[in-house]
Amino acid sequence: MYITFITGNQRKVKEAVSACTPFNITVEQEVLDIDEIQHHDPIRISKHKARAAFNLAGKPVVINDASWKIPALNNFPGGYMKDIAEWFESEDFIQLMKNKKDRRICCLETVIYKDSEIEKIFHNEFWGEISRVAMGKGNSIERVAVFNGKTIGQHHEEGNLAIDPKDYIWHDFAKWYSTKK
Repeated sequence: MYITFITGNQRKVKEAVSACTPFNITVEQEVLDIDEIQHHDPIRISKHKARAAFNLAGKPVVINDASWKIPALNNFPGGYMKDIAEWFESEDFIQLMKNKKDRRICCLETVIYKDSEIEKIFHNEFWGEISRVAMGKGNSIERVAVFNGKTIGQHHEEGNLAIDPKDYIWHDFAKWYSTKK
């Protein structure tokens, strides 16, 4: 069994492979230039991305998208994280959170399988907190978003995933997909 995973993000490929391999699912990466919509509804963004990927690839595909919310900042940045992570430095997030007691951050993770008949959505929330200092390697949010005691950037430096593969939404997808064919 295999899936065609549409992404240019190597971290996302590593996450998919770690969850799919135990189910004997091979992950084949394909990079497509998809114009992603920006919206406050993460499911709407993901559905648009999956449909565009399917139309461009002309075959069954899987996409992964993440939206982020910080409750102390009125759930900013939402579906706009991709751009914000490029515009902001880690220190910008730290400064925004300087006087906030609630330091929680949530990653809303979505995986969608799309073929000509099925659009299957998997969605989950992962809660962490914003660090007071930037640590590790990665983009701005990866250096300050703490999950399981370390920033995502620190987990990456160690060659680890920030979340156990069995807890990733990918695990739910792989479990479903392994029974599909």
